[in-house]
Amino acid sequence: MAPLPHRLDRTAEIHASRETVFRFFTDSARWAKWWGAGSSIEARPGGKVLICNPGGVETSGEVLEITPPERIVFTYGFASGKPIPPGSSRVTITLEPCEAGTRLHLQHEFPDAAVRNDHVQGWRYQLALFGNAVADEVFAGAANLADAWFEAWAIADDRAREAAFAKIAAPNVRFRDRFSLLEGLADLSAHAAACQRFMPGVRMHRKGNPRHCQGVVLADWIATDGDGRECMTGTNVFVLSAEARIITATGFANMPATS
Repeated sequence: MAPLPHRLDRTAEIHASRETVFRFFTDSARWAKWWGAGSSIEARPGGKVLICNPGGVETSGEVLEITPPERIVFTYGFASGKPIPPGSSRVTITLEPCEAGTRLHLQHEFPDAAVRNDHVQGWRYQLALFGNAVADEVFAGAANLADAWFEAWAIADDRAREAAFAKIAAPNVRFRDRFSLLEGLADLSAHAAACQRFMPGVRMHRKGNPRHCQGVVLADWIATDGDGRECMTGTNVFVLSAEARIITATGFANMPATS
């Protein structure tokens, strides 16, 4: 390989464990989820790397090093098209644990500065696709998680309610809305009990499918009174951990107009 004096570096935090993240470099089905249909990878030294870009342009390479779940190195070049030929650049991806889950560092080395510059926006875009592909797998149960959150607020028994919150939320979960400034499961559960006392019969239900992006979930809801009539609507924003537990929840309510 010719000298590669020009380097592109990017870092991204992914809301998943290193083991989960690394699967997207070793399994062709997962590899294709962030590169495109038909893309594949043979996760061994000397293994073939194939990337199928839009418009029929193919990028190919060879795995040089692989150390699960920490590091993968492969060559990168265009099997069709003319930016750089196969084998003429090198991509190194390393993973390290962090509070959010995994910190990914990408280094792409090139023989030519102009070609390096042409890849800057491409990697911005591709790593966004990567983060969402991982998140779509890790947080596939986001709808069920939101349902369990809303249902827990209506549980009358103190122990059962706190246990229900503990199944879906971190011990130091934080909840914020116009009437709440809470931290921890005990505080959250006690506040839910107070809501039942002051708003008897009111229950929240998820409305529609949640929207999700890389560990942040937006879930619309409606609240009904004891007679089943809609009395309020709103949206909750959930931030999830790498273990798919709620770290923070923020509620936005569409308050009814007052006369």
